Amino acid sequence: MTWTTRLRSDFAGLSAIAAGSGPKILLIHGVGLRSEAWNSQIDALSAGYHTVAIDMLGHGASPLPKGELGLADYTDAIVAGLETPALVIGHSMGAMIALDMATRYPHVVRGVAALNAIFDRVPAAQIAVQTRAASLDGISAADPAHTLERWFGDLSSPEKIACRDWLLSVDPGAYRIAYSTFARENGPSREALTTLGCPALFLTGSEERNSTPEMSHAMAALTPKARAHIIKDAAHMMPMTHANEVNDALLDFAKEVFE
Repeated sequence: MTWTTRLRSDFAGLSAIAAGSGPKILLIHGVGLRSEAWNSQIDALSAGYHTVAIDMLGHGASPLPKGELGLADYTDAIVAGLETPALVIGHSMGAMIALDMATRYPHVVRGVAALNAIFDRVPAAQIAVQTRAASLDGISAADPAHTLERWFGDLSSPEKIACRDWLLSVDPGAYRIAYSTFARENGPSREALTTLGCPALFLTGSEERNSTPEMSHAMAALTPKARAHIIKDAAHMMPMTHANEVNDALLDFAKEVFE
């Protein structure tokens, strides 16, 4: 798999990669990344579905509005382009957005898959992520070394190099705003999960340090039509590092949602 830039189209003012035809699947990436982080999933899912990978506000080729943003702003910008209901799949902060969308806009969400989603961070984790958010100046690019080590370990790989390039090239102001939003949020509320009406999949890696398997199991236990699935030996960037396993899980879920 290569991580080269793909052609984009307009999605209600956001930029997006679109491929395939059929029922719609929407992919939402995480902080500091871009639509190409879903390259493996775009290729696999577009064989049977109209697959659209969004650049979040301020990421990739999508513009960043002036002022601070909250989670709802990221969600609302994406919903504006949804003309037909979709299976919505999000990774990391994208999972927050996907779950927010399923909660507030149930009429446009056929099903939701939350990959590496956080839920009820422990106090130490909350302090750590909020401290890092406070350290971002929005002017200079944040050093990605610690993030990349957590995501990929010490060894180099094409996936690690691609993520490093994306993290260094994203607008520092957009990164600060998105990361600050991510730090303020603590995952979906219990009420939101217990009232979620669509099918839901909570997918994470067995080696994920922050969006842990325990979090995915806890969310699935609260959600009526949900299950958790844990990818063995995977960590935070499993859509890239464990693409085949992730694709199999998402294709199985898509069949359930659209049957």
